Amino acid sequence: MQNRRNISFTVVAIAFLLLDQLTKFWIVHNVRFRVDEIEVIPGLFSIVHAQNPGAAFGMLSGFANRHILFGIFTCIAMFVVFDMLRKVPKTDVFMPVALGLVLSGAIGNAIDRVRGFLPFEALQNNGKVTDFLRVYTDNPSAKEWLVTNFGTYEWPTFNVADIALVVGVIMFVIHYFFLEEAEPKTAKTEAPPTEA
Repeated sequence: MQNRRNISFTVVAIAFLLLDQLTKFWIVHNVRFRVDEIEVIPGLFSIVHAQNPGAAFGMLSGFANRHILFGIFTCIAMFVVFDMLRKVPKTDVFMPVALGLVLSGAIGNAIDRVRGFLPFEALQNNGKVTDFLRVYTDNPSAKEWLVTNFGTYEWPTFNVADIALVVGVIMFVIHYFFLEEAEPKTAKTEAPPTEA
């Protein structure tokens, strides 16, 4: 396959965007906001229904023009992703997967924010991002240590789009620091010796 780049990127971006939107839809219609909690791993991981007005970890939640800022960020992120994808070799898979994850994450959370401004009532929400994955601890000693050192015993609630963004960025960093530097060395080793 000569264009594995585009196929990998498209499949990953669409798959994670759909997964993000479907899980959020299910949460909104089946888990009551700030009431229900489905324990998956007791004392460690559960499914809840939270609404985040800000960015990751609730940042900028009090900023009046945050929706404009988030819209600008999403547009910049999309431009950067497509520009980087264009420069990736057509047979590469690793970077297109990373870029697909970043794009799906950025668009997934942007959709939640945009829906707050839609004229169709059936599609509207409050312009906040739906989060539902809760990681915490009920272990007394771990709880005490976390509260003492970090002020809380649970990770900020997150969603599939957040996972895609974080994993995509980690993959990009791995590529930048380890894989990209290895490629020129490999090419250099395999190059035929020059004649004197």
